[in-house]
Amino acid sequence: MHGRIWLAGAVVALTAGCAAKAEPVAVPPVEPVTVEVAAASSGGACRLLDFAVIAKHTGGRFDVAAASDRGDTHTCVVRAEQAILPELTLTVTETSIDKSTFTLDVLPDGAKKVTKLGQIAYRRTLPKTAKAGPAAEVGWLAADGRLASLTWTCSRGSDKAAAEAAASKLVTLAKTVDTRRM
Repeated sequence: MHGRIWLAGAVVALTAGCAAKAEPVAVPPVEPVTVEVAAASSGGACRLLDFAVIAKHTGGRFDVAAASDRGDTHTCVVRAEQAILPELTLTVTETSIDKSTFTLDVLPDGAKKVTKLGQIAYRRTLPKTAKAGPAAEVGWLAADGRLASLTWTCSRGSDKAAAEAAASKLVTLAKTVDTRRM
């Protein structure tokens, strides 16, 4: 019985030391850190894009990416956090069509042929809308069974010349995207 009292007393003595108030510790303020996230981290077709590569080929600076997948179609939209436009959209769809089907069913009227991109490719500009400026589009049939398109939507105040310039830049970006795998 005396052993139990001694043991109980020792436990009370030990825990009493633990119950003492701790001295407050000064924690220095944490400075916010900006972390650059890669477009590819959004998944989907964004895995084929990189903000630095986009900037290199188009001059456009983007820092936000969003992906969507629906069936065999994968989409990625990139834009600057502080602006809605311009925006760049990449759409990739798994397909079994051939060059002749692409020419008959996909190639838009009035589009210009693009060489050295996929099996067959085009570029075109689209007129401005009530909500956005004109757009540039590059579409192609990749060698590995993918139908792809890049669309650059200009800001509302842009003119057709801006869309034409964007179309030329999209061609070089498309050639980079075409060599990447999802």
